[in-house]
Amino acid sequence: MDAPLTDKGIADAKHAGDRLKVIPFDAAYTSDAPRAQNTAKYILAVNPGTVSEATIDTAFREENFGYFEGNDDLQAWHMIGGPDGYDTFSKMIAGYSIETVKDMIAAKDPYHDAEDNAQFWARLDAGFNRLIATHHDGDKVLVASHGTTIRSIVSRYSDTLDPSETTENGSVTKLTITDGHIHVDYFNNTSDAL
Repeated sequence: MDAPLTDKGIADAKHAGDRLKVIPFDAAYTSDAPRAQNTAKYILAVNPGTVSEATIDTAFREENFGYFEGNDDLQAWHMIGGPDGYDTFSKMIAGYSIETVKDMIAAKDPYHDAEDNAQFWARLDAGFNRLIATHHDGDKVLVASHGTTIRSIVSRYSDTLDPSETTENGSVTKLTITDGHIHVDYFNNTSDAL
């Protein structure tokens, strides 16, 4: 489901743009969700790099929650994690792992539309592979994406950061990719220091 950016979402995107304007981007990508596209537009509008528009890449979409898309989240999480005492998405991630939660959501989807962890990563890995093939070490690339996608990246590529932490709108997560290897430098940064 896609919801438009709220006034706070616009302010968060502009704040991210102000913080990121010290980094001249060589390229930019966004998921096909209008809220991510608009976030990228606000960031690029103040960026000194040569990029004026983000390339849309469906690989960077939010996780497909299938039947649970747009439903009451408390009800959904209670239905999926409630039997084990987990009533929020963050508690489920902390208790099981984000990878297991994806599989649980897919298993509980009565219509079998939700992505399981393997499907999610097949899509996202294809996007990372395109970035790695297209860009060079040292390039500065913006990717405007989504909270669960970012948490999944953190879970896979960091041993020290906590993906159960809720991703703040407008936060910045920095990845360094060197020789095809991905490292998460920081996650969920909302401060002015990047």
